[in-house]
Amino acid sequence: MTPEKRRHFDRLLSPRHIAFIGGTDAMIAIGEARRRGFEGAYWPVNPKRDHMCDLPCFARVDDLPEAPDAVFLAIPAAAAVDTLEKLAQMGAGGVVCYTAGFKESGSDGDALEQRLKEVTGDMALIGPNCYGVINYLDNVALWPFAHGGGSPGYGAAIITQSGMFSSDITMSQRSLPLTHLISAGNQAVLELADFIDALCENPAVRAIGLHIEGLGDIAKFEQAALKCLRHDTPVVALKTGSSQIGSQLTVSHTGSLSGAKELYNALFDRCGVISVTNPSQLLETLKYLCVVDRPKGHRVVGFTCSGGGATMLADHAETIGLRFPTFDPEVTTRLTEALPAIATVSNPLDYTTPIWGQPAYTEPVFRTAIDANCVDAALLVQDYPYSGLDESQIYYRNDAAAFSKAAKAANLPAAVCATLPENMDIETRELLIELGVAPMQGIHETLNAVAQAATWRENRETILASHVGTLQVPEDMHPGQLVREVAGKEILRSAGIMVPEGEQAHGSTAAAVARNIGFPVVLKMMGPKLVHKTEAGAVALALNSESEVTTALATMQAAVVAYDPTALTDDFLIEAHVPQPLAEMVVGLRRDPQFGWSLTLGSGGIYVELLQDTKTLLLPTDGSQIAKAIRSLKLFALLDGFRNRPKTDLTSLSAQILSLCHFVQNTQNHLQEIEINPLFIYETHGLAVDALVRCDAVPPV
Repeated sequence: MTPEKRRHFDRLLSPRHIAFIGGTDAMIAIGEARRRGFEGAYWPVNPKRDHMCDLPCFARVDDLPEAPDAVFLAIPAAAAVDTLEKLAQMGAGGVVCYTAGFKESGSDGDALEQRLKEVTGDMALIGPNCYGVINYLDNVALWPFAHGGGSPGYGAAIITQSGMFSSDITMSQRSLPLTHLISAGNQAVLELADFIDALCENPAVRAIGLHIEGLGDIAKFEQAALKCLRHDTPVVALKTGSSQIGSQLTVSHTGSLSGAKELYNALFDRCGVISVTNPSQLLETLKYLCVVDRPKGHRVVGFTCSGGGATMLADHAETIGLRFPTFDPEVTTRLTEALPAIATVSNPLDYTTPIWGQPAYTEPVFRTAIDANCVDAALLVQDYPYSGLDESQIYYRNDAAAFSKAAKAANLPAAVCATLPENMDIETRELLIELGVAPMQGIHETLNAVAQAATWRENRETILASHVGTLQVPEDMHPGQLVREVAGKEILRSAGIMVPEGEQAHGSTAAAVARNIGFPVVLKMMGPKLVHKTEAGAVALALNSESEVTTALATMQAAVVAYDPTALTDDFLIEAHVPQPLAEMVVGLRRDPQFGWSLTLGSGGIYVELLQDTKTLLLPTDGSQIAKAIRSLKLFALLDGFRNRPKTDLTSLSAQILSLCHFVQNTQNHLQEIEINPLFIYETHGLAVDALVRCDAVPPV
């Protein structure tokens, strides 16, 4: 946002006065501002009322004492635009446009929204078609429904693209400390990237939560997210909704393997955004990030008063990369002496019920296990009793306090975790926060939050130090056309990718061409409807003589006719048969109208879509990121000396793929997509056995 708009955004968040324009909805908003405790001036505006909520009304915005810092606007769409124009001329600060009926309502609404953008000028506008904003730090609410939530002076700023979800967050029973809540609506003027760019500068904002249905300006979002990294402010995103991104490219495997979900995940990986999959995980991860420091690694010590709880911790931790280090012999001896005879010393540690609730016994156990184990985070599993059955609550809290002291003495991020999310009452949650312990709800949610917080800390400096440049999003894209495989391989050759020796032929010359190349050979039929040749029977391997070529050609023609009579051609590619590789990889590059160029790497050959063993990166990238992506694949075991087989030179392979990335990014090449499937991987290089290439404009296939 521009400096002037940013100044007005600050006025909107912390206003001296708020104008409430409208009828019933404006009255509710006045009530919510009072509920939040706003102490500034309230200026209702309604030409048909003398008073609203016991406050004298102004008939028009022109009658206001001065330009309002903030406005809650809830009148019909056409009138709202006219009012916005007047407010801009007055020098108003910012507006929450609760009014609907803009682009979400069709073409007429879209035209009206375009006019809204034009008349808003330098005002900071949230919406239209949104709930608004709550500033928990300064007790400001421009909000049209009853809301909850609170702040101890720090917390998470949450921005959502769903009004109802933002309202649900304010009502959540999770004691998440909040600083701001913004319902973004249509994002006609200010969008998610603008909000996170501004909010990460506030030291009270310890983390930012996002609910994303879709992003408009991907490059702008990337820059805002990287700014959050520089300010040491984690961003946690819940991406929901389906998309048609890249649907015109689904003829290739790459189109289906790197759809909207994969591209968003690649974006989040690239700029250090923590991705979560459900609302509970969003709130629990934010809570952990706001209440305690990020762990320095993935080593955890866990405590339970139940063998079952210890097993639950260990089981899920193993699946997400958290480690519970075993105790060394000396520590084991000390713990054995401190624990009842029925206890088994392990990590996670079930300290058993005989000492439960007795801090004189439990605190030394906690201290011994924490101090001597070189861990990065500590967890205590506790499910608190139901209201009315809470005579034993004091024992739970005794252990929680002892655990807190032990973790604090070791300067270790600590969390008390309820096995079932509802088994922690609000008084306990608030007490734990006062103790500096994260009150976490749900074992999986807790462990996921710990793992993601640790990973964020590890990745932050790496991303900032090695960021490879801004995403380059194409200005426009036109339908492309496939090129013949023989021409596509010439393009690959010019990009520095090795391809088999081959020659184009017709049916009548195929045997002679094969003889010239030298047996054994591979025979392929080429044509616009033979993108996936294996399915059509349009490939024959390891042909060792002219007669085998002739026989295979006839068999192939019959198979293609059975597959699709209109796919039959007399256009063939004959290539030298190449040695068996260490592995087969798919390498896909495609240009997306929103995300620009992406690179997809994965297990290739006929199993590419069956295994779904892929990793997607956004370009530009570098060799180290490509190598890291390859290491993350299950396929990598085959490249790394599996069962005493040779190892692939990963640095050389990554450099080869990077050169292809640089080649496609050269706009003079007019490329839209390249898919190599398979790329045969050998010890020192890759060989493109099959290739699909799409350009902006080429002659018909």
